Amino acid sequence: QVQPVESGGGLVQAGGSLRLSCAASGRTFSDYVMGWFRQAPGKEGEFVSAIRWRSGTTLYTDSVKGRFTISRDNAKNTVYLRMNRLKPEDTAVYYCAAGMVLTSTASRYDYWGQGTQVTVSS
Repeated sequence: QVQPVESGGGLVQAGGSLRLSCAASGRTFSDYVMGWFRQAPGKEGEFVSAIRWRSGTTLYTDSVKGRFTISRDNAKNTVYLRMNRLKPEDTAVYYCAAGMVLTSTASRYDYWGQGTQVTVSS
C-alpha cells in the first residue's frame, strides 16, 4: 500500500506559478500511475494530469495543457505538478492519487492524499 502526501499549495496571483509535490509514504511509487485531481468549491472533482511512473507517459486535461507539467523524481520518490500562468479558475484543493491505469477516471485510482489548497487571486 502506498500513501500519497501532498505539499506546495498556497496563494498566488493570477499569472503566477506554483509547484505541488506528492511524496510517497509506504511503498515506492514506481509501480503506479500517479494522478493529480482538483476540486473547486461547489464543483465536482476534476482530473488534471497523470504520469505512468516507469515510462514517463503523461496525460493532461485540455484546460491545463501548455501551462501545467507533471514530472517525477525517482530518487526522491516524488511526483510534481508545475503550474504556470495560473488563473483564478485553477483555484481548488489539489489531490494526488495512485493507481494502476493511466486514466482520467478518478475511480480507477486506489490511494489518495489529503489534498493541498491552491488559491489564485485575480
